[in-house]
Amino acid sequence: MVNSQPPTALAMARPDYDGGGIVNLMSSIIQARGGRSDAPSLRDLPTEEMAQATNLILLVIDGLGADWLDRQSPDGILSRARRTTLTSVFPSTTAAAIPTFLTGEAPSAHGLTGWHTYFGELGCVMTVLPGTPRFGGVPYRKAGIDPIKLFGTTPIADRIATRSILVSPAHIARSDFNRAHLGRGDLVTFKGLRDMFVRTAGVLHGWGRRRREPKYLYLYWPRLDAIGHELGMESPAALAHLREIEQEIAAFMHEIADTDSLMLVSADHGQVDTQPSDTIDLTDHPELENHLLLPLCGEPRAAFCYLRSGRADAFHDYCRDVLADRVDLVPSEQLVAEGFFGAGRRHARLMERVGDACLLPKGNGVIRQWLPFEQPHRQIGVHGGLTDAELRVPLCLLRA
Repeated sequence: MVNSQPPTALAMARPDYDGGGIVNLMSSIIQARGGRSDAPSLRDLPTEEMAQATNLILLVIDGLGADWLDRQSPDGILSRARRTTLTSVFPSTTAAAIPTFLTGEAPSAHGLTGWHTYFGELGCVMTVLPGTPRFGGVPYRKAGIDPIKLFGTTPIADRIATRSILVSPAHIARSDFNRAHLGRGDLVTFKGLRDMFVRTAGVLHGWGRRRREPKYLYLYWPRLDAIGHELGMESPAALAHLREIEQEIAAFMHEIADTDSLMLVSADHGQVDTQPSDTIDLTDHPELENHLLLPLCGEPRAAFCYLRSGRADAFHDYCRDVLADRVDLVPSEQLVAEGFFGAGRRHARLMERVGDACLLPKGNGVIRQWLPFEQPHRQIGVHGGLTDAELRVPLCLLRA
């Protein structure tokens, strides 16, 4: 067991699962479309307000942090439509938050805890969204694995009483991960930002009875996050793309003005920008690496450590003596007990998927471990940690 100390990271922002987070947003959406959810409803948006709309649309803009939006576009359409600020989940990352949007469950229940997650039942560390082992290979189904059985969750489409449509980028729309979370829903694919809204408008303007039937549409836009990783969220490219998004949203709302639609805009996480000096590379810390049984899992901003038998004390001492000014070391069982991954139902393999300890880099730090066959690369924008910039996401409301 890793010794517990009062880490400064746990005094920072933490996910809100009691009414102010994306889990609660999904609980309210499920109830507004005739389903049942055990999670508390959203505090700042009555479920009845959502239920009244014929079409309930959720647009998730990957990487759109609330604080960043405030700073970059305080008078834009999204800021003007801002209803409240929500928190993401922990880790504040796509691989943990998108399953929440697709199932309505917190990470504690859906069991996906980062880009790299250890699946004991498969005996390897998986890249969850592409569905391949970290060491390479083929995705779930090609390996003979049924991802529906592997994940064991219930998609939103199977939890609500109305028609559900997943509007997804064409290059990932039919991935094993997406197909496993589609359920009874319909799939609409698109290529590009304008096409996403064109395709969505086509669904809303459908002829006959289907136009008038209550629907739930989930739209996912990944480009802002990709720009942040490559160029940084403070880059001109990120700001220019925000302007493009806002222009397309304004045009879309005009196009669907007669459809009785309520569109909610939120995000899976925000980002912080890093400098090369912010990186802790385990190549420079071979003693620490030698204490690990598995490669680091989770995220570079929240790295889950699996320790060799009898190495816990030496691992703790190294973090305290060498890295104390750069990382907080938190026992994973403490994070679970204090509700960082969510409250309520707990996935049977949750503890197995968060390891023995979590390293939370301080400031804008990241911790990296490159395997022998991996090409080291740098991401400028990163996420996964517990800062406001990463955890706080907007909830905007637009009516048509």
